[in-house]
Amino acid sequence: MTLPYARNLVDGAWRDGHAIGESRNPATGRVIGTFADAGEVTARAAIDAARRAFTDTGWARDRRLRARALLEMADRMDQRRGELVALLSRENGKKLADAAMEIDSTIPKLRYNAALALTDTGRAAELAPGSYSMTLHQPVGVAAVIVPWNSPVILAVRSFAPALAAGCTVAMKMPAQTALTNGLLYEIIAETASLPPGVLNAFTESGNSGAPLLVSDPGTDVISYTGSTAVGRLIMAEAARHLKPCSLELGGKSPMIVFDDADLDAVVPVLTAAVTTFAGQFCMAGSRILAQEGIADELRDRMTAALKEVVVGAGDDPDTGMGPVIDREQARRIDALVADAASYGKILVRGGLASAKGADAFLRPSLVEVDDVSAPLVQREVFGPVATFEVFTDEAEAIARANATEYGLAASVWTRDVDRPLRVAREIDAGTVWTNGWGVIRDQMEEGGFKQSGVGRLNGPRALAEFQEIKHVVHSV
Repeated sequence: MTLPYARNLVDGAWRDGHAIGESRNPATGRVIGTFADAGEVTARAAIDAARRAFTDTGWARDRRLRARALLEMADRMDQRRGELVALLSRENGKKLADAAMEIDSTIPKLRYNAALALTDTGRAAELAPGSYSMTLHQPVGVAAVIVPWNSPVILAVRSFAPALAAGCTVAMKMPAQTALTNGLLYEIIAETASLPPGVLNAFTESGNSGAPLLVSDPGTDVISYTGSTAVGRLIMAEAARHLKPCSLELGGKSPMIVFDDADLDAVVPVLTAAVTTFAGQFCMAGSRILAQEGIADELRDRMTAALKEVVVGAGDDPDTGMGPVIDREQARRIDALVADAASYGKILVRGGLASAKGADAFLRPSLVEVDDVSAPLVQREVFGPVATFEVFTDEAEAIARANATEYGLAASVWTRDVDRPLRVAREIDAGTVWTNGWGVIRDQMEEGGFKQSGVGRLNGPRALAEFQEIKHVVHSV
C-alpha cells in the first residue's frame, strides 16, 4: 500500500522540501505517511511569494475578493470535513469527537473573517473649518504565521484568516507532528480558486531554520505565533530588532475556582473534560482545581474517581475517553513531572504511562494535591493531562491563588451566587474568564492572554487590528 505524501504550497505551486519526513500515529507509533520536510530555502520562497502577491496584485485593496476567497475556503473545508476529522484524529491523537470539534469550530471562523473583510472601521470629521481628517486602516504587509501541533487547523486559521481579511499576505510554518493534516489543509487552500497565487503560502518543518527566518527576515512585517511562553519571548526579542509587531498567544495555567455553593454535579464532568480534552495539550486546559474548604473533601473524592475512570485509547475508538499525547517523548516527560511532584505534593491519581510497549504515547490523567503555590506543578505549564488540587478558605485567597502564576490566559469560576462571578472575574488576571463553564470560545469576541500568556488579541474585530496600520489623512479645501 502506498502511503500518502504531503508537500508544501508556495506561490500557488506544490513544492518539495530538503528531506522526506515520516508521520506517525501516536497511538501505535506506526508510520502513516511521509511529507516534504522544509526549512530555510522554502521559508525564503514563501516570504518572497507573499511579498510579490502583496505588491503586485490587488489583494490588499480588494476587500470583496478577500471575503469571497475566505468564504470559498470555508466551503472547501466543509466539503472535506470528514477527511480532516479522521486524519487529525489519527495523526494528532485526538479522539474523533475532539477532532470534529476542532474542524467544526474552524469553518465558521473562516466565514466570520470573511464578514470582517467587508467591515470598514475608519473615522472622518471636519476638525477645523475646511480641514477634514479621516483614518484609513491599511494592511501591514506580509504576515508570518507560526502554528503549533496541538490544534493545527483551527490555530492556523485563527491567525491567517484575520491576516487575509485585513489585506495581508501570509507565509506560514506548520508543525511536522501533523504533517499529513497540514497537507490536507494545503490542498483546501490550493482548491480555493478565488485566492491568488502567493497570497497564502504554507510549509511544514521538523527542524528550526524556516520559522526563525519568518521572524528575522525584513521581508515579513508582522508575526502571529501560538506556542510556549519561552519561545514567545525569543520571537519578541528578535522581532524587536526590526520593530515588528507581534501577536503572541502563549502558555497558560488556568485556575478552575469552585466555591462552596457550586453545583458539583455540573462541576465534575466539566473539570474532568478540562483536564482530558486534547489529552490536556491545550493552552486553556483546566490544570489547576481550586476548591473552597467546605466542598473540598467531596470534590476531591469525586474528581479522583472521575479521572480514574477515564478510558485512554486510540482516537478513533468509540470507547476512548482520552486519546494519546502527541508522542512517546512527551508522555515520558509528563510522567516524570508527576513522579517528581511526590516530593512536595500528595498524588491523588497517579495516572502515568498506560503502556510499556514503547511505541505508543498513552498516558493516564493525574491529579496532585498541592498547598504551596510556588510548587513546580502549579507554576509550570505541563501541557498534558495533569491537574493540581488546591484548597482555599475565602474569596480573597481564591483570587490570590488564581493570580499566583506568571500566566494569565484563562480561568473559570463556579458558584450559584448571583454577584460573585463578575466580582471575582474582575479581579482575576486572565484574558478569558468563564463562569459555571469552561472552554467556550466565540469568534466574535477577542481571545488572548494577560502577563506572560501573550500580547495582542485574536478573534473578534480586534484581530484585524493586529494586521493593520492606521493612517491619518488630513484634507484641506
